[in-house]
Amino acid sequence: MGASGYIGNALYRELDSYFDVYGTYCTQDGLYADNQVFYQFDAEKNSVLPLLEKLKPRYIISSFSSQYQASMKVHQDLVSYCELLPESRVIFSSSAEVFDARKKFPAYEYDKPLSESTEGRQKLTLEKLLLEHIPFQTTIIRMPVVLGINAPLILQLRQAIKHKAAFEVFPKRIISASTAAKIGQQVHYIINKDLTDIYHLSSSDVIHHDDIFREIAMKISDSLPVFKKVFSSNEDEYQAILPKENLLPKPYRITIAEVIESSTLHDEIISIKK
Repeated sequence: MGASGYIGNALYRELDSYFDVYGTYCTQDGLYADNQVFYQFDAEKNSVLPLLEKLKPRYIISSFSSQYQASMKVHQDLVSYCELLPESRVIFSSSAEVFDARKKFPAYEYDKPLSESTEGRQKLTLEKLLLEHIPFQTTIIRMPVVLGINAPLILQLRQAIKHKAAFEVFPKRIISASTAAKIGQQVHYIINKDLTDIYHLSSSDVIHHDDIFREIAMKISDSLPVFKKVFSSNEDEYQAILPKENLLPKPYRITIAEVIESSTLHDEIISIKK
């Protein structure tokens, strides 16, 4: 669900060669109208139950965005579906924002979430719904900042460099990161091993928000954008999740250095060819 989004599409491309995979999209009719495995679905207008009854999925990956009440109704329907099919699983895409009110330390899988943002509180409510009703059929995958060559933030950075425009950075914010491609590999592993629980699909280390984008900008261009520094605090604040209790095997882990490399690799290849 949400296969047309940046992360959802990366998951689809990773899994498609190995499983019978179907995806939903909301508004991109021109792209998917003739696609036999993509179904138009608007959570604010449609019930998901007819689609579930038609496809009878074993695994449902929830990676879509919607208005909160509509999203809650969809996930209540997912619970109802899974309660009737004990072998079914829901993999719910959450985020580091469920911890955005905890600023003194990075957050691990079993730390108590605490959020002050609307999106963080909504994600947390959906996590609780799934974990309370179908705990043994639920996998929570929490995402850090997600980068990569075609990530929206990297495309925005490239445009800012090209036009010498402003790009917002947060010098006091400490983050973890990953790439959509690595998250795809990690979810593939989780499905293969039929894992449930909470997983932080994040780098094993952290970096200041402004430092990672400055390093990436220096690798992809000789010039820099106008870095607009935004300060929400005079002290360092963590908006970082880290894996600790539920570590995946080493090939499925990633570091900040690898995130930077993956976000600039295309440029390095071009440089080598030249």
